Amino acid sequence: MTVLEDVLVTGLGATTPLGGDVPTTWAAMLAGQSGITAIEEEWAEGFPVRIAGRLAVEPSTVMDRVQARRLDRCEQVALIAAREAWADAGSPEVDPERLAVVIGTGTGGALTLLGQHNVLQDSGVRKVSPHTVPMLMANGPAAWVSLELNARAGAHTPVSACASGAEAIALGLDLIRLGRADVVVAGGAEACIHPLPLAGFAQARAHSTRNDEPAEASRPFDLGREGFVIGEGAAVVVLERASFAAARSARRHARLAGAAVTSDAHHITAGHTDGQARAIRRAVAEAGLTPADIALVQAHATSTQLGDLTEARSIATAVGTHPAVTAVKSMTGHLFGAAGALGALATVLSLRDAITPPTANLTDPDPEIPLDIVTGKPREGVLTAALANAFGFGGHNVSLVLTP
Repeated sequence: MTVLEDVLVTGLGATTPLGGDVPTTWAAMLAGQSGITAIEEEWAEGFPVRIAGRLAVEPSTVMDRVQARRLDRCEQVALIAAREAWADAGSPEVDPERLAVVIGTGTGGALTLLGQHNVLQDSGVRKVSPHTVPMLMANGPAAWVSLELNARAGAHTPVSACASGAEAIALGLDLIRLGRADVVVAGGAEACIHPLPLAGFAQARAHSTRNDEPAEASRPFDLGREGFVIGEGAAVVVLERASFAAARSARRHARLAGAAVTSDAHHITAGHTDGQARAIRRAVAEAGLTPADIALVQAHATSTQLGDLTEARSIATAVGTHPAVTAVKSMTGHLFGAAGALGALATVLSLRDAITPPTANLTDPDPEIPLDIVTGKPREGVLTAALANAFGFGGHNVSLVLTP
């Protein structure tokens, strides 16, 4: 049997509704803080949804303004997170032919697409930005990161709805294990807080309408949950072949031990326990572990009635009810294409620091969800192995297994 070389996480980067970088985001998670606020813009008046997880730090304040004007917001956050992750990894000296980038997204440059369409309609073709196409294309975040890092082993863009960021990390693992790269910069980016998606989610009754209590709106596993909250941001990790990392004495945050991707072939929006459980089981098996080894689950947990219940059953079916379970979307909202990457990043930090952030707003646990959910305050303790789930519209399922 072929022995697979370890793949390590050596760099972390993020910009989220909780903070403009990893340390501030992590501190806010451990404190159980919320990044959900009211939408104050005039267009939101009269909207059924008037809350969102806006970035804590505006991209224009931390990157070159000339460059920022030529980038969609989704591309901006991807670059910011990638820069932090690369610096955190020690800016590895790697042959460009052995360096790959994988940045997933759900919608890509949708803000540019919608905005420039309005410009075209209102002012005519001559007013449309010449940068429109590079700004709106879904591969833009991956392309810009690859340009900045001179990565020539491939720049990939998984687009699998809310599973995109996690699938990017799974693909990064494959690229290294297949011998196609020594280092992969992987993650997810999303920035599409706009009237159209909010209206669509509201009409589908998928988004919380707890407009008077923004901080309490995202309530995974709570009996009173009534929908997710849209958020924006990016999370990126640097993955390295263990031998490459050792040769340069790189710091190790955690080990990416296994990953699995499955599809439900069931329903365009409703997940299925079978597909999710298959992803979890395969990831655990690929990691060479058993269900008993999993001590923590970073749940996808969007705060929808059906979604949380389906995932809870999937977890119980695949690994049992013994692991501690937490859900960072209770604080950040749902970052869609970036959500899986942020969940994986938080899982890495839980393993590294031996502490698990609480699930916020869980005041009335759903009796149909018999899981050991961390709530109230962080739970300390060394973890043997952890699972990070990400599930997307279309029946996309991704599970990642990480160890210290």
